Amino acid sequence: MLDAFHERKLEVISALAGLTELGREVGANTLADRVSADVVQKLERDRFHLVVVGEFNHGKTTFVNALLGQNVLPIGVTPTTAVIHHIVWGEEPKARVVNTDGTDEPLPFDDVRSFAAGGQRSQDSVSYLEVALPAELLRERIVLVDTPGVNDLSLTRAEITYGYIPRSDAVLFVIDAGQPLKESERQFLEHQLIGKSRDKIVFVVAKADIWSPAEREEALAYVQNRLGALVEAPPVFAVSAQAALAGRREESGLVELTQHLTQFLAEERGKILLDNALGEGLSAAGVLSRGIDARRRAATMSVAQLDKRIDLLRQDLAGHADTIEERRLMIREESGSIKAWARRDLDRFCDDVVRQLPAVVERSTSSDLKQHLGPFLEHAFKEWAEAETREIGASLEKLAERMVALVKDDAEDVGKRVSDTMGADLVTPSIEVDRFAYDVGIFAVLSVGMGVLFANALLGGLLIAAAPALALWNRGRTEAEMKKRALELAPVVLRETAAKVGPKIDQMVDEFAERLDQWVVTAGQELHKEIIEVLAAVQTERRDGSADRDQELEACTRGETRLAEVRARLEELRAALAVRRIGGEVAS
Repeated sequence: MLDAFHERKLEVISALAGLTELGREVGANTLADRVSADVVQKLERDRFHLVVVGEFNHGKTTFVNALLGQNVLPIGVTPTTAVIHHIVWGEEPKARVVNTDGTDEPLPFDDVRSFAAGGQRSQDSVSYLEVALPAELLRERIVLVDTPGVNDLSLTRAEITYGYIPRSDAVLFVIDAGQPLKESERQFLEHQLIGKSRDKIVFVVAKADIWSPAEREEALAYVQNRLGALVEAPPVFAVSAQAALAGRREESGLVELTQHLTQFLAEERGKILLDNALGEGLSAAGVLSRGIDARRRAATMSVAQLDKRIDLLRQDLAGHADTIEERRLMIREESGSIKAWARRDLDRFCDDVVRQLPAVVERSTSSDLKQHLGPFLEHAFKEWAEAETREIGASLEKLAERMVALVKDDAEDVGKRVSDTMGADLVTPSIEVDRFAYDVGIFAVLSVGMGVLFANALLGGLLIAAAPALALWNRGRTEAEMKKRALELAPVVLRETAAKVGPKIDQMVDEFAERLDQWVVTAGQELHKEIIEVLAAVQTERRDGSADRDQELEACTRGETRLAEVRARLEELRAALAVRRIGGEVAS
């Protein structure tokens, strides 16, 4: 199904393998290791993630079972006991439980249905249940993520909305043919899902067999029109999971759906994976060209001259450490400032809501409080969190851009000093913003924005942290207590929420700052270390008599020729990605 994508991926891996082989021959082993481990192996490990979302009792799990071709997952599991399932390829059926602390444990496959239904133990400590199956769809390195069906999709399942969906490659949104696009679904699509995932949503109308042939065209047009008000040209597929499970796959609608999905994954999401890898390969090729250049110059030097150059470069690297430390200090200070004002904003938010509560309680009946005060607190917190995370994300993006600009300036200065040490001009290193984005694992930074991506991740973390505290509002109180205790309990709930959210803000800002810090150190030392490594390799060869000057110069010429060929191949593959056509339109 994804044969064309896998063929292109093998072509990319082959071109990158040629780059790593040349790097090792030149003596740039660190660069070769990085391309092999961080680019090639990552490309080989990457999988496509399909996340299935839908309200409870809309036929979502039956649909997932139909996609898999067998009844594996239990139907009718309540949202409070259900767990998230990661369904992956396996030669034989097996399962494991992955806990929230990162540990995992095997689960007998026959126990999957009872475990998923909450029949064995509390699900609080479970992150997800991984199920391996020899299903044809999964063979294509696809992970199917089945999420619990819920009727309040926005906050109750924040880990789905802000965790799984932004990282997914496609979202299958399941709608019930008997009640298509309820108001709660429309609200979720408009306010939660579309802004993050507009271009990767596929709508599945389940239970389509309830329509007669005469009703089908009119019903689908109705669904298409309603969705069209939210999403331009929404892809909608009517599916009968029961027909597929009964062996009537051709008439079930699944054939057309899976064809659409595989084309979308190959041409849209697959293109991003390959383009990132090719971009990193071209960046590494630029670094390697400096290594070959340095090796050519080293070929004309004596062992004593080589020793002197290596010593000077090491001294300069040690001196450059002060500049790198200045950049790291800026990161620590700026991230500390972001955490401080975010904490102050959180305190002010809590104070503001507490000040509003007396008026809210005074004009409300106890019944109103019971029904609406909890949602009021949730909504107020969610609005604050969305605004705050956008501001935090934008500030971190500016910090990263500032660091990239400074490191680029530093690299130009280093390049000049290294050129002076080597006695000739070397190519000045090129450091781009998207290089940082790739190194820290943030994709599509140029099209989406690092701040937006970070804000989505942070918001999900905040809402997940807040949910237990906010849920206290609905526990252990009778209606008679509501009005009396509202002013006492609501501030407590907010403070408990803040107590959980504050450390979560610190943690996520610190994680981002740490990745930026690591990148600054690596990028700041890259040119020195690469040249020193290449010169050290030449030095070793000279001392053991394995190469002379003429042989070395010939090897450098061959290396330059091969590097030009590798670079041309990488550019050719990248250009081919940019003109792949989808439905007659250029996918650039």
